[in-house]
Amino acid sequence: MKMNGARIVAQCLVEEGVKVLFGIPGGTITPFYDVLPEFPLHHVLVRHEQGAAHMADGYARASRGVGVCCATSGPGALNLVPGIAAAYLDSSPVVALTANVPTSLIGKDSFQECDITGITLPITKHNYLVERVQELPKVMKEAFHIARTGRPGPVLVDVPRDVLLAETNFAYPKDVDIPGYNPTIRGNALQVKRAAALINDAKRPVIVAGQGVLISRAEKELRKLAEATGIPVITTLLGIGGFPESHPLSFGLVGLHGMAYANYAVHESDLVVAIGSRFDDRVTGAVAEFAPKAKVVHIDIDPAEIGKSVRVTVPIVGDVRSVLERLNGEVQAASHPEWVAQICAWRMKHPATEVPASETLLPQMPIKAIYDATKGDAIVVADVGQHQMWAAQLFWYDEPYSFITSGGMGTMGFALPAAIGVKLARPNKEVWVVIGDGGMQMNMQELATAVQEGVEIKIALINNFCLGMVRQLQDLFFEKNFVATPLSGPDWVKLADAYGIAGMRATRQEEVASVIEEARATRGPVLIDFQVETKINVYPMVKPGRSLGEVMVG
Repeated sequence: MKMNGARIVAQCLVEEGVKVLFGIPGGTITPFYDVLPEFPLHHVLVRHEQGAAHMADGYARASRGVGVCCATSGPGALNLVPGIAAAYLDSSPVVALTANVPTSLIGKDSFQECDITGITLPITKHNYLVERVQELPKVMKEAFHIARTGRPGPVLVDVPRDVLLAETNFAYPKDVDIPGYNPTIRGNALQVKRAAALINDAKRPVIVAGQGVLISRAEKELRKLAEATGIPVITTLLGIGGFPESHPLSFGLVGLHGMAYANYAVHESDLVVAIGSRFDDRVTGAVAEFAPKAKVVHIDIDPAEIGKSVRVTVPIVGDVRSVLERLNGEVQAASHPEWVAQICAWRMKHPATEVPASETLLPQMPIKAIYDATKGDAIVVADVGQHQMWAAQLFWYDEPYSFITSGGMGTMGFALPAAIGVKLARPNKEVWVVIGDGGMQMNMQELATAVQEGVEIKIALINNFCLGMVRQLQDLFFEKNFVATPLSGPDWVKLADAYGIAGMRATRQEEVASVIEEARATRGPVLIDFQVETKINVYPMVKPGRSLGEVMVG
């Protein structure tokens, strides 16, 4: 069948099972938009390309598939960059389609030309500049394969305008053959046996579960390992949901703002079994003092992550689910009642799911009230800042990808567009956006997209009239020199009304529960302006340069 490049791109999306894509048109990508109505693809018109990348990211995580975004050349492609970088650090499978100026004009500083493949080289798993229309089917097949396999990540495909218009015979490849790309799935059998031996001998072991558990769909295998061996399970920020937090062996979040008892457990352990976690600095604290009494087993599909930050006793390169299946066949049944009791005692002393008593509306209160109202049966998409940490601490997340946030890049403005992608992927699931007034003002134009798509996201705006996390650093470490952190904003209820959505406000504790119930009962998107105390800090907190054992409990 003869097709032009634009139709080939669209048909390749159909062949890969894509149903939704996110983008905004422009001059060079117009040939692609011209043919879109011919294909069973739902295009979501965003208001800014950064929103398209975050929506694709949210869609990918919630659907556990590949998200797709598209943009025109020059500024359009450049606007995707923050979202692509966020997806890269969070191992999110996204295919970004960009158009470029005609091949004859590349390298001549043409109107709206930029070297988007060169710019995104450090923040994509792979990228392509397609110079011949005949290459398109193979490139598209490879792009989706690379994005979703091994350690997932974003792949960018840049197609010049003349390639979109050129014609060729179309046939979609059935197989992929990429020399040099062959992710290791099965872990080394000897290393698995060595890991099992360490687990069997340990007295104070902990499991640190990262997002690799979710990516590999290894939740059942992790639970089987924990229950068979009696090992307490602690998660990273992106690992939340990989192990049910209502489980007796679940001990919450580790790291910078993790639970004090989780940090103490890692610091005092004699064995850390790290599963699908890259040991970033937010997890480890001072690397030289991380788990000083422990041996470390590190399971990860990306060999570059093993030993990158933390010393490793037994490295295992492989897919998490495959490795855990084999490991479960090697470990001995055990329990560690005294060790678990010690962690429980730390938890009793430093509980993380309680909100302090106060006469005023604390920022934690609306977040805890959402949990109480939904009983945890919702997806929370958190932005970046203090509210993000409270959203991680104050819920019990029992389902995979019920907590979605920008972890590695920490991109403010992520939550609103990402939640639109999440809701389109999971239309029957209640979706709450937890966001600050700083992050909300970075991508609030996507409220128009939410209205246009009719997505029933509920937005909990934790409005503390400042850039809260930076203010906290200034409060604790910069002698209360509050420079550029007080923040003004619009009347959020009026703004919601201007966009055509329901706007609500709560300024007192007694208003919180009722306004949440009203929002849940309202069709369509809802924005609630929770005007909360400004001078509140997030605890626990590990000081910069300190170990997990020196956590500040507040």
